[in-house]
Amino acid sequence: MSNTTQALSRIEAILDDSSFVEIGAAVTARATDFNMQEKKAPSDGVITGYGVINGNLVYVYSQDAAVLGGTIGEMHAKKIANLYEKAMKMGAPVIGLIDCAGLRLQEATDALDGFGQIYKNMSLASGIVPQITAVYGECGGGLAVLAELSDFVFVEEKKAKLFVNSPNALDGNYESKLDTSSAEFMAKAGVADFIGDEETIANGVRQLVSMLPSNNEEGAVYTDNQDDLNRVCADMSAEIADAALALTDISDDGLFVEVKAEYAKEMVTGFIQLDGVTVGAVANRTAIYDENGEKAEEFAAVLTTDGAYKAAEFVTFCNAFEIPVLSLTNVKGFEANVRAEKTIAKAAAKLVYAFSNADVPKVNVITGEAYGSAYVAMNSKSVGADMVYAWSQASIGMMDASLAAKIMYADEIAAADDVTAKINEKASEYAALQSSVEQAAARGYVDTIINPEDTRKYIIAAFEMLFDKREVRADKKHGTV
Repeated sequence: MSNTTQALSRIEAILDDSSFVEIGAAVTARATDFNMQEKKAPSDGVITGYGVINGNLVYVYSQDAAVLGGTIGEMHAKKIANLYEKAMKMGAPVIGLIDCAGLRLQEATDALDGFGQIYKNMSLASGIVPQITAVYGECGGGLAVLAELSDFVFVEEKKAKLFVNSPNALDGNYESKLDTSSAEFMAKAGVADFIGDEETIANGVRQLVSMLPSNNEEGAVYTDNQDDLNRVCADMSAEIADAALALTDISDDGLFVEVKAEYAKEMVTGFIQLDGVTVGAVANRTAIYDENGEKAEEFAAVLTTDGAYKAAEFVTFCNAFEIPVLSLTNVKGFEANVRAEKTIAKAAAKLVYAFSNADVPKVNVITGEAYGSAYVAMNSKSVGADMVYAWSQASIGMMDASLAAKIMYADEIAAADDVTAKINEKASEYAALQSSVEQAAARGYVDTIINPEDTRKYIIAAFEMLFDKREVRADKKHGTV
């Protein structure tokens, strides 16, 4: 298969059959320096056009590595920039398929200006239409920035290379030592949202587009739902440590599309469907179980820098496209080490801002221990959650009851004959007065105490009640956090 055919076949694998219409097929490079006019450049190395996914309009471009390495020149860039202008006018997603050797050196500043035009239009389109990038081959230097300007990035697991600086250009590193451009590395770094082979990418892009609104004004996305709205999730208590399992159980027909699954695994983000409506989900995770039900990884119930950034970015996307947000909260505090201390305050501030700024319907379910300002940051009632549920076994408060008892009753504990018994006694008293879910409900911080197995039906009812939610906010250009 020639690369030209490959560039087109990647488009056809994503779009509905026979729906692609090419735009700008006759465009070619006009540069003449370095005898460029003698080199054939059909379509200037990028196929652009539109089609449909499940009947919904999308715009798509696919770089053609067979034409000058797929490099970005003046006309190549202009075709992509123009595609974005059409997408913004029509309110339709843009899908970019990357296989590119970088900027076209022979076109110098013309190529750079074209690159900047793409950057500008992608920035203007952000929050107006969803942007999805799939990397199949080279995506280096400034092209990596282009990929990250989009909302979601798919990376082919074997052949793709995504980097700003190549592995061999990094001080003290070389590719055989650590391939910092590989799909695996980029997934763990949070740069890639999804990785897989070309078929997996095509199916993943189709599924994601089908779950998202076409633009910021379209509103909720509906699909037919045959799942019982009152279905009992009998295994919910056992699944909650691995929140990905719990969200799968909650969702219609077990559909959960996890985003950035390999990055900051202690924080789960992704899309579920409730009564056929797409909902963004954010959840704390303390364990990962393998296919045999064995614990494969374990995490502390704390808010980490990476986890906070991951969740904040996801909530911001959901808010931009009017996607309701569900959170499952089980967090005791913040990550505590020297490395984290450099960044955790800013990361937590980003998370607080994301939840507070979001005016979409927001539902929080407290599933375990919810302590201190880390709990407040996780979509608590205090920062704007519309409905808060808590499992009957949950606890909510300033800190762990035993630690609080040791601080508040230090002298009494020190004088006790049985220190352990005294700590337990005082901790029980503190928990009953300050950390119980009943006390939180009595103060209005929890709307309803529920059993874990009833979680699905309660959150569906809450989102249905919140469907027409409207908020009046103070007028401003934008926040600065």
